[in-house]
Amino acid sequence: MLVFKFGGASVKDAQGVINLGNVISNYSGRQLLIVVSAMGKTTNALEKLTDAYFNGTEDLHQIFEEVKEYHYHIAHELFGEGHPVFDEIANTFVEIDWMIEDEPHDDYDFIYDQIVSIGELVSTRIVNAWLNHTGISNKWLDVRGYIHTDNTYREGVVDWDKTRASIRKDIPALLNNGIVVTQGFLGGTSENFTTTLGREGSDYTASIFAACLGAESVTTWKDVPGILNADPKFFADTIKFDELSYQEAIEMTYYGASVIHPKTIKPLQNANIPLLVKPFTHPDAPGTVIKESAVNKFEKPVIIVKQNQVLLSISATDYSFISESHLSEIFGLFARHHVKVNMMQTSALSFTACIDFSAERFEKLLQALKASFKVKYNSELTLITLRHYTMAAVEELTTGKAVLMKQTSRNTAQVVLK
Repeated sequence: MLVFKFGGASVKDAQGVINLGNVISNYSGRQLLIVVSAMGKTTNALEKLTDAYFNGTEDLHQIFEEVKEYHYHIAHELFGEGHPVFDEIANTFVEIDWMIEDEPHDDYDFIYDQIVSIGELVSTRIVNAWLNHTGISNKWLDVRGYIHTDNTYREGVVDWDKTRASIRKDIPALLNNGIVVTQGFLGGTSENFTTTLGREGSDYTASIFAACLGAESVTTWKDVPGILNADPKFFADTIKFDELSYQEAIEMTYYGASVIHPKTIKPLQNANIPLLVKPFTHPDAPGTVIKESAVNKFEKPVIIVKQNQVLLSISATDYSFISESHLSEIFGLFARHHVKVNMMQTSALSFTACIDFSAERFEKLLQALKASFKVKYNSELTLITLRHYTMAAVEELTTGKAVLMKQTSRNTAQVVLK
């Protein structure tokens, strides 16, 4: 059986949904599980809605109406009037209506997951209806009953034993009867609350299903020709990799390459399942394959850009050396507040870390650190990572810019820029 994942860009409008159906029609007779993300920039819009609800701002209902109208417009273009999918869309959005009528829960991450998850639930309702409408029989599946996580909202930790048992119990029989359409990015807790698996987590969803079902391969359909050495939005003359090893793909995603979710590769590597990254507008193109025996050739460095970074400098209040006990306490606070370190350095008197900025988490981390340490920070920074770098490439990217931190190893160079 095959697992396909379609990202938000591939279903951003009616034509995208039609194209998805055309891609699926090329695999008639195959057992196929399809994982679908929220449409277009819906996740961003629902994040704005979450902020508006949590902070009590006046544009709450306007944001929500725009999200609903966007989906209804796509449905109208696909089905015209009077199709049952409109009731399904309305019934899904009503979950947000119920939530925003009440006072906000004091846990922002909990609210985030309950609201933002609606994007995937609505998109899969539309895709499910369209495929059935065009004669491609399929079953809609609520992923929250199959991918089981703990209560770490926004970063749900998968309970693999329970997840594997649930998937293997029901899904093979469903695949024998046709195509299965389900949501990416989402999981469910034992209390039946929704969790998310981390931003852009639909790739991870696809790899979980593939690993549990022993899939032949996973294909993630993107708006790029495959995996490139750099983001074409920032760099000209990018090159595509025909293949990559699991190890290299893990390194790239660890440092922030956004084409694949960081947790995607390991379950596939463990099960020796190849991952194909292919363009949804040219489904016959070879794309990039990630597998164990790939031959890696790096004619140019792999360049990964992470924006909206914060550089923290942490030191002891008594000017003492930064010791192992200090580092243990600092890393404990990072872990407790679910903040990941993208780059770090230690000196005699300070520990410096580059992290992604998240307003809610950063403020809580900052207050926790200040209870025991002196803390300084710079914000609105950019982190550039170069895999298989040359010093000439590093020089080209940093010339004329303020470099706040820089480090190199055998294969990787990182710089934090203002």
